[in-house]
Amino acid sequence: MTSYGEAEGRHDVWQAREATLYRVLPYGGLAVSTLLAVLAPTATGLPTAGTLALAGVAGGWVAWFVTLHPEWESRRALMAFYYVGLLALAAALVIVSPWFGFFAWVGYLHAHLLTGRWPIAGVAATAVLVATSQIGGLTSVWSDWPIWLVMVLFNLVVAGGVSWFAYVAQRENERRRQLVAELTAANERLAETARENEGLHAQLIAQAREAGMLDERQRMAREIHDTLAQGLTGIITQLEAAEQSRDRSTDWRRHVDNALSLARESLTEARRSVRAVRPEPLETARLPDVLSELGGRWSALHGVAASVSTTGTPRPLHPEIEVTLLRAAQEALANVARHAEASRVGVTLSYMSDVVTLDVRDDGSGFDVTERSTAPDRDGSYGLTAMRQRVIRVGGQLAVESEPGGGTAISATVPALPQGVA
Repeated sequence: MTSYGEAEGRHDVWQAREATLYRVLPYGGLAVSTLLAVLAPTATGLPTAGTLALAGVAGGWVAWFVTLHPEWESRRALMAFYYVGLLALAAALVIVSPWFGFFAWVGYLHAHLLTGRWPIAGVAATAVLVATSQIGGLTSVWSDWPIWLVMVLFNLVVAGGVSWFAYVAQRENERRRQLVAELTAANERLAETARENEGLHAQLIAQAREAGMLDERQRMAREIHDTLAQGLTGIITQLEAAEQSRDRSTDWRRHVDNALSLARESLTEARRSVRAVRPEPLETARLPDVLSELGGRWSALHGVAASVSTTGTPRPLHPEIEVTLLRAAQEALANVARHAEASRVGVTLSYMSDVVTLDVRDDGSGFDVTERSTAPDRDGSYGLTAMRQRVIRVGGQLAVESEPGGGTAISATVPALPQGVA
C-alpha cells in the first residue's frame, strides 16, 4: 500500500516534470513553426530573414522571462507583462505566417501565470490566434469570417474546458497543501503541548512517589525488560528471518514456529511477572538446568555456538537470587545477539561457599565500557543499567570488561543465600 508521504512525493515529481514541460514546449512549437514557415512561405511580404528575426525575438522573450528566471513566476505583475508580450509576438508571427499557430498554442499553457480571471481572457485571446492560423492567416479572416468564428468558438470550448479542469486541479492541490501545512503546524503544537504535559506529569510523579511504590515500579520495569522486551526482540528477529526465507518453505516455517514459541513464552512470563511469581522454568527445574536449556534455545534461534557449564556444587538458592541470575543471563545473551556479532558465547555458573557467580563471555566486537556505563544501548534500552540495578538490589556486584574488537565479559556476583531464608 502506498503511503501518503510516497504519494505526495510522486505528486511533487510530476509537478516538477510538468513545470519543465511548460518551459520546453514553447521552443518546440517555435522550431516547428519556423521550419514550416521557411519551407512553405506565404505571401506576407516579409523576407525569410525578417521571419527568422521575429521568431528569434519570440524565443528570446520566452527564454528571458521563463527559462532563465523561473523565480519570476511568483511576481504576478511581471508575468502579466510577459504574457501580453507573448501574445503580441505570437500575433505578429501568425500574421507573418499561419504556421506559427503551433507557437501561438503556447498561450494556453502559460495562461496559468495570470491571476484572478485573467487566465480566461488569455485563453480567449489565444483561441483567436489559433483559429486565425487554422483558417490560413489574417487574409482569410475577412473572406471566411463565419468559418473563422466557428473555429474561434471551437477553440474556446476545447481549450476553455481543459483550462478549467486544470484550474480546478491546481486549486485543489493548493488547498490540499495548505491543509497539510495546517495539520503539520497543529501536530507540532500538540507535540509541544504533550512535551510540556509530560514534564508536568513527571514533576507530579516525582513529588508523590513513595519508597514502596518506587520499589514496585522498578521491579515491574525490570521484569518487563527481561520478558516482554527481550521476547519481542526475538520475535522480530525470527519474523525478519522468515521474511528473508520466503522462497524456502522449511526455513520459513521454522522461523515462524520460533516466533510463535517466543510469543507464548513472553506472554506466560509477563503474566507471572504481574503476579510477582517466579519464572516458570525455575518452578520445575534447577538453575543450572534452566541455564543450559536457555543456552540451547538461544543458540538455535541465533545460530551462534553457546556453551553452558557449572562449577562447584549446585544447591537451591533464595528465589530472588535465582531469578536475578536467570535474568542476568537472559539480558547478557540478548545483548550478544543484538550487538556483539559473536561466533561463540560461554556461560559459566560458579557455586562458591558464600557467593554465586555468573560469567558470560563472547568473542564479538566489544565496546567502550566507559561510554556505555550509563548511556543507553544502541536500541535505546538500558540493558546493562537494569542488569546492574537488579544485581545490586540483592546485594551483589556486576563487572563488565570489554574493548572494541576484543569481545565482552560480564560477571554477576551475588550472595549465596540458601532457599528458605527470609
